[in-house]
Amino acid sequence: MILPPSRTSAEAHLYMDLRPCSCGETRFARQSAVVALEDGDLAARYTGACPACGQPREFTFRLPAEPAVIPAGGFRYGGDEPSQLLDPGEWLRVADTYARSVPAVGDAGPRARATLIRAVAALDEVLKFIPPGEDVVPAAACTSEWGRDLRQREPGRFRRGRLAAARDTYAGMLPQAV
Repeated sequence: MILPPSRTSAEAHLYMDLRPCSCGETRFARQSAVVALEDGDLAARYTGACPACGQPREFTFRLPAEPAVIPAGGFRYGGDEPSQLLDPGEWLRVADTYARSVPAVGDAGPRARATLIRAVAALDEVLKFIPPGEDVVPAAACTSEWGRDLRQREPGRFRRGRLAAARDTYAGMLPQAV
């Protein structure tokens, strides 16, 4: 199955990490190759075996016509457009997971900094789903089961103000994580 475009390899790897094998294992050693699709577009194909059960795993992502521009020294999952691979609820889940893994006090170090940078980038991805002139992620943007469930249980978390406040909090923690 050919999936929508992955804007960056980081987005593709995150997508694969969120899609476990039928045995439940999420990680697998990946080999990648660029392949030509029947329509002439290029795609990135990732293959490998599940380390738990040995089942082969394969993901093929259409490559974007124009690669995302990543600022020097920065980290982004994609360009200015919303993801076609992950919905806003999945991005919020990723941000939460990263943020929870950072120590609340003490010397967090470079690993915590990298983790917080990814939490901020995931919140940036959620914000991309809010249409211009609007203040909330539309319910229809949450297309995954996880995203729909989170949106139904906690709709306030999808408001621009709350997302921006969480993003600013994580970004404000970055200097202490050095």
